[in-house]
Amino acid sequence: MMHEVNESQLELFEFSSKKKDTSMTFADNMKLPIHRWFRYSAGFSGAWVKDLIKKKAANHVIDPFAGSGTVMLESEFAGINSYGVESHPFVNRIGNAKLYWKENPNNFKKAANQLHDLAEKLAIKQSKYPPLIQKCYPPEVIEKLPALKEAWISLEEEKPIKELLWFLITSILRKTSPVGTASWQYVLPNKSKSKVIDPFLAFQAKAHEMMSDMRVMQNNYPQFSHSQILAEDARNMNSIPDQWADLVITSPPYANNYDYGDATRLEMTFWGEIEGWGDLQDLVRKNLIVSCTQHATKIRKTIVPQIESNEIEPIKKELEIVYQKLSEIRLTKGGKKNYQLMVLAYFHDLAQVFKELRRTTKSNSEMCFVIGDSAPYGIYVPVEKWLGELALANGFNSFTFEKLRDRNTK
Repeated sequence: MMHEVNESQLELFEFSSKKKDTSMTFADNMKLPIHRWFRYSAGFSGAWVKDLIKKKAANHVIDPFAGSGTVMLESEFAGINSYGVESHPFVNRIGNAKLYWKENPNNFKKAANQLHDLAEKLAIKQSKYPPLIQKCYPPEVIEKLPALKEAWISLEEEKPIKELLWFLITSILRKTSPVGTASWQYVLPNKSKSKVIDPFLAFQAKAHEMMSDMRVMQNNYPQFSHSQILAEDARNMNSIPDQWADLVITSPPYANNYDYGDATRLEMTFWGEIEGWGDLQDLVRKNLIVSCTQHATKIRKTIVPQIESNEIEPIKKELEIVYQKLSEIRLTKGGKKNYQLMVLAYFHDLAQVFKELRRTTKSNSEMCFVIGDSAPYGIYVPVEKWLGELALANGFNSFTFEKLRDRNTK
């Protein structure tokens, strides 16, 4: 069986030095129905996914790092089936909630109005909230958001509509906070923002946006297909049949020390799923590909032996050099971050992902990975080269890399 990686991503777009390219970011999605419901900074352009599916004439698509569901949504709009895999439990729920865009918009509108009216009548006078909530919201806001939450809990609705309402409340949490809670970034209570919306007004505005998008997209795509986001591990996608997909579109976590687990701490704290930062390791990070030192340091005993693993054999010599350099340079830094562990675990994890993708894809299928480079403590890690070599070692036929933008440019 022969597998190929896509030959080019650049040919799908016209690029200009005068115009900033956003095709590999989530920015363009904020103009697109359904996609715009939740800003997911780790995502990529729905328009790009749409063009890629059409260009490759795909029938079955897999996204092993589904995030907020961009690939699944575009697959449904294109009338083809897809599987997404997202092991972050909260992000998984967000992505699957968006897939309920096919529900009756009138039923959603009615339920949203009921929830809003009930919340306005509730008098929430709670004396104690988690520290993060107290830091992020003033008293007048901290009473209204729990009212929406309690109204949601008491509302009797079927799961699809109730999940859409859960999603609605989740999507306004950052817009209603006056502190540094930019979409999907770390929470920065010491910073402030000028534009803040009252929770009840934000709820109504978001409900209207969602209802309008549901109507528009249902009219545009009356014959949609079926997609789902599995709560599984990209390294072990048990629910996806052998040789199922003919196209893979994804963006794995970048090996740049961004803590994907921490990105939802505000939302998870609000819903009572965690009490604080310390809960993230067992409830969130343990399910994720290792891409930050916080995660790697906690499980260092399981990572160190990976240097002898056969799964990284194709890149072992080069990786050992980087591993040693990072081990030495960290001792000269104030934070002494275990980047060497993060890098080792990251590529060991991705090797396992390629093995699973080889199993679940057909002959002559193609993969398109949107990736970011990495240079912890100034030590360059050739991410594109190493991932390509790991793909080849797991049965794929060839790989190419196209540079789309420079580091630290949005």
